[in-house]
Parts: sequence; structure tokens; C-alpha cells
Amino acid sequence: MLKFLKILSVFTGTIIGVGIFVLPFVVSKAGFLPVVFYFLLLSIIAIFIHFIYGEVSFGTKELHRLPGYTREYLGRNWEKISILTVVLGLFGALLAYLIVGGEFLHLFLGSQFGGSPIIYTLLFFSFGSYLIFRGIKSISEIELSLLVIFFSIVLLFLIKALPSIDINYFKEINVKFLIFPYGVILFSLWGSAIVPEIKEMVQGDRKMLRKVITTGILISTFTYLLFIFIVFGTSGPNTSKEAISGLSSVLGSNIIRLGFLFGIITCFTSFLTLGLTLKKVFWYDLGLSKNLSWFIASFIPLFLFLLGIRKFIDIIGFTGAIAIGIEGVIIVFLYREFSKKMLSKKMNPLFYILPIFFILGVILEIFYFIWR
Repeated sequence: MLKFLKILSVFTGTIIGVGIFVLPFVVSKAGFLPVVFYFLLLSIIAIFIHFIYGEVSFGTKELHRLPGYTREYLGRNWEKISILTVVLGLFGALLAYLIVGGEFLHLFLGSQFGGSPIIYTLLFFSFGSYLIFRGIKSISEIELSLLVIFFSIVLLFLIKALPSIDINYFKEINVKFLIFPYGVILFSLWGSAIVPEIKEMVQGDRKMLRKVITTGILISTFTYLLFIFIVFGTSGPNTSKEAISGLSSVLGSNIIRLGFLFGIITCFTSFLTLGLTLKKVFWYDLGLSKNLSWFIASFIPLFLFLLGIRKFIDIIGFTGAIAIGIEGVIIVFLYREFSKKMLSKKMNPLFYILPIFFILGVILEIFYFIWR
């Protein structure tokens, strides 16, 4: 049981990341009911995609990440697309965690110790990159305790905020922003990058892998909706972009400081696991040395941050709809070829519908960013 909880904490800690702080703001724009619909639909799709990716990972002897599996089953041309998609997607995610994690660390410690926000981002980066260098053993040992703290803070938020929640806020729908939630919610539910890592941790237990995937995504969905209920229910149209600071008038400064700690934990756990995954993409699939892979995976997001790329909502939406959308298409095609070669299975109609769904999502997101 303890082994399952540790593995579940790594998977869930990867999924529940910076997206949680954007979601109440998304609801304030699009409305609560459209966001619930997106969660119901995309949770099912995310579980399915993670399942089939897990099957490919289990059925392949070599240690790979997505580009390596793509090369083996789809060929070199698809591998190039896969490398570009995965690397850009993970760089985007790590950059978002750096931006928001550093901001929360500054809000939590800055009033006591002073210093600019960039110093706290560098501090966040230093601890995170060190643990990425150390590897999964160091990460899994702290993930479970961090998640316990995380859920304790959510529960405290709920208790404190419940008397101030206004149900009327949840009735509004804004048709103009109906596309807006798609990319952010897809980003918030996606943990495929960590699936090969989880496969190694379960040590051949397919049933445990499926249980981790299902439980992790359902816990994440429930947590997101609960957090939306707390933040949007109290702040309504005044919901802030990073969710926490807008609660100060309702919860008080001490609870808000706890909220900043909540933000640090959430961003840090995801930064660790995704950073480790990107390191292994360069190491396992591109054949770079272990240390060089760590350096590229860790320092490129920092370099992008220092260049001034810091609009985290745009980064999350774009990464979710486009990079993850293309990754979803690749995983479906990957499983189709894997099934033909290794399992001799007939294709489920879903394998023809899902790529169309993801491509449509990419197109709509591009149009949204152009015409908004």
C-alpha cells in the first residue's frame, strides 16, 4: 500500500501543477458549467490516452520516452515531430512552473527577507535542478509528504472559505470565452510524460499502473473542481490570475501566506518530475550524456525566463492545446502501430476519432489566440 501511495503521489504531483492556479480565472471568464463539461470530457480522454501509452511502454523492452517509442514504431520522420513536440511542451511547462513557483516563493518570503522576485525564482530553480540531477529516488521520497501538506491546505481553505461562497457566481456563462478553457484544462490533466517513469516504478505490475493513472487523474479532477469552488465561489468576477492573492479579503493574511506555501509545493513537485522526464528524453532517446541532458533540461527554461518570457496563462494555454494536442495524436498513432506489430489487435473506432478531436483543438486554439 505504501509503495502504491508513493507512486501515486509522483503521478498526481506531476499532474496537479501550475494549472490549478489558472483554473478559477478561466471559470471567471467562461463560466463554471462549461469548465465542468470540459473536465468530464477531457478526464475520460486523458485516462484513455495514458492507458494506451502505458501499454506501449510495458510492451517495449528498451528504456525510452515518447521520441524513442515513436522512432521504434512510427519511424524517423514521426520521431522528429515527436522530439519537437515533447521538448517544446516540457520546456513550456517547466517555464510556467518557474514563473509561478518563483512568484509564490517571493510572496511567501519576500516580506520577511526582501529581495527581488528574480532572486526567489533562482532559489526555486536551484533546489529543483539539484533534485532533478539526483534522480527519481530523491523525488519519490518527498512527493508523498508534500502532497499530504498540499491536501491539508486545500481542506483548510475549504473550511475557512465555505461561509463566504456565493452560489450565484456559478450560474454565469460567457459564450465569447467557450474555447478558452480547453488548452488550460488539457494542460492541467496531462501527465503522459511521467508514464514511462511510473512504469519503471511499478516494476512490471500493469494493474498497478492502470490504477495509478485512473486514481491520479480522478483525484486531480476532483481537486481542481474543489479549488475552483473555493476560489471562484468567494471571489467571483474579482478572481485574480494566480487565484490566491484575490482571497486575502476573505481568508485573511495568515491563511493567504499558507496559500502561497500551497503554490510553492504544487509548482515544485511538478517541476521536479517533468524536469526529470525531459532529462531522460535527452539522455535515453537523443543519446546525450546524463549530465549534459540534466543541464539542457534544467537551464533552458531558466534562460527563457531571464529573456523575459513570463506570461504564464498564455504559456499554459498554448502548451496545452497545441503541444499536448499534437502529442495526443502521436500517442494514438503510436498505439495503433504497436497493436498491429505486437498484439495483432483490431482498431477501436476511437483511434480514428481522437486524432481528429486533438487536431480540431489545435486549430481552434490557434484561431482563439489570433482573434481574441
